[in-house]
Amino acid sequence: MTTTTGPTAEHDLDPAAESAGPAPVLMSPARRTVQLLLGLVGFGLATALMLHSGQGAMPWAVLDQGLVDRTGLAYGWVVLGVGLLVMLAWIPLRQRPGIGTVANIIVISLVIDPALWVLERLLPAPALAAGVGLALAGIVLLGVSTAAYVGARLGPGPRDGLMTGLVQVTGWPVWLVKTAIEVSVVLLGVLLGGTFGWATVVFAFGVGPVVQVAARWLAPSGLTGRH
Repeated sequence: MTTTTGPTAEHDLDPAAESAGPAPVLMSPARRTVQLLLGLVGFGLATALMLHSGQGAMPWAVLDQGLVDRTGLAYGWVVLGVGLLVMLAWIPLRQRPGIGTVANIIVISLVIDPALWVLERLLPAPALAAGVGLALAGIVLLGVSTAAYVGARLGPGPRDGLMTGLVQVTGWPVWLVKTAIEVSVVLLGVLLGGTFGWATVVFAFGVGPVVQVAARWLAPSGLTGRH
């Protein structure tokens, strides 16, 4: 589940970025696999931290939470279903999934519900201070995790592929497409009962810088160059 706003990774969108700077550093297959899995697990944990904080969720999670409230399904099933539906939009956009795309849907879906279960028992009703701490920890962890799984270069997440596909089809700038998508899912999620709060706004502006810093160690080929 890739869901970030701000100056985060955009996959192979800027040809000039590929020719600029030092030559890319190759990752071993073992490191890429481990980094992908750890990044996706971290992403699921970060999502659970933000959801349990009660201070606001990331944009796509607002939609997922609204669907959970309306359907009564477990959060992981909703994440899985939304991810699969988003991938259907890849067909007319001519996007190609990778092993990381499939892993993104499966791993994050499997991690979120157990993580929420543990948090519910450790902090059944987090007070304001605890909620703020959970939200900020979730934002930081999500930024690092995004750099990890994107840096592994084994395929974009469903939401990343939707964004890049629309950029290629429309010719619109990345920021405009990404903003339009995430504003739309937030509005729909709020209408369905999802939680929008200050953490949603802080996430929008804060997660990008975290990704950029973490990418120095987790994306040796860069976030926009070829692997």
